Amino acid sequence: MASLKDVAKLASVSLMTVSRAINNPEKLNKETFTRVKQAIEQLNYVPDLSARKIRGDSSGPRAIGVLALETAMTPFSVELLQAIEKTAQKYGWNTFIVNLFDDKQPDHAINTLLSYRPDGIIYTTMGLRKVELPEKLLGKNLVLANCISDSEQLACYIPDDYLGQYQAMQQVINKGYKKPLCIFLSEKTLAGKTRRKAAEQAWIDAGRKVNELISYHTSSSPDNLAQEYMMTTQILKQHCAKKLDFDVLICGNDRIAFVAYQFLLGKGYHIPNDVAVLGYDNMVGTGELFYPPLTTVQLPHYEIGEQAALHIINSKNKKEINYVASPYLPRKSL
Repeated sequence: MASLKDVAKLASVSLMTVSRAINNPEKLNKETFTRVKQAIEQLNYVPDLSARKIRGDSSGPRAIGVLALETAMTPFSVELLQAIEKTAQKYGWNTFIVNLFDDKQPDHAINTLLSYRPDGIIYTTMGLRKVELPEKLLGKNLVLANCISDSEQLACYIPDDYLGQYQAMQQVINKGYKKPLCIFLSEKTLAGKTRRKAAEQAWIDAGRKVNELISYHTSSSPDNLAQEYMMTTQILKQHCAKKLDFDVLICGNDRIAFVAYQFLLGKGYHIPNDVAVLGYDNMVGTGELFYPPLTTVQLPHYEIGEQAALHIINSKNKKEINYVASPYLPRKSL
């Protein structure tokens, strides 16, 4: 890779002149600048921004480092990373992403990230969760996206799962459904606990009795998602033995809804005439592919990434949990 010295040699100028051509071209005459520019293009020279940061030189673009815990492994949350990058570009910032495939041995990934001397760091996760922050990140200009932590008081941007589920359940009630069957995510997940609490509160606030809700949680099987979601089939079999004993199915996420669709349609039931289905997440690229299209709640991954990036770019100081709206998306299954 070409160095600053290589450019200076080819252009027959000093190192200082090359530096000025890159950072303050207005200080050079046109002929000198053109000669340096041609040398840079001929050698494909790229300025070493990390080296500048180490020397305390802040003349280059500012940068956000992203530590992505499993975020790039699924299309469901890759929008979060896309939002960070697009927002940074809009404001003239750079971004770089260091992937972390589990949180058991994070040292190498964190050392790589810190070696670039980012002006701010966003720690993201796939799936809302509570994380224990590595010691090397404590005290840094750090924002959490799609996660929370007890390690340090920090700015966190997470989906408003409570209000999202509450408002969706209000729609269920307003449409006249009276016998919900609920299959929530595992009780071990933040989303599973929060969404059940919200659904039950909406039911109670409508003057209904909480024991009218038939509720289950899937088991938590990170290493065997197929087994986890096939629990849906077993639950549905119990409630379809002779005839349906529920009129609406409340699903913990759209993947549960997908399994439920296959089961119910396979049994000859019509959605929503025989039974309605409500999802959650708005799984990327698939909501409209359900037949009929799935009514669901949008997980605001893009908005979370955007707001986390703006927190750093705008030098916000508040260190608190920020809940990002999860809107109800009406389609044809409810």
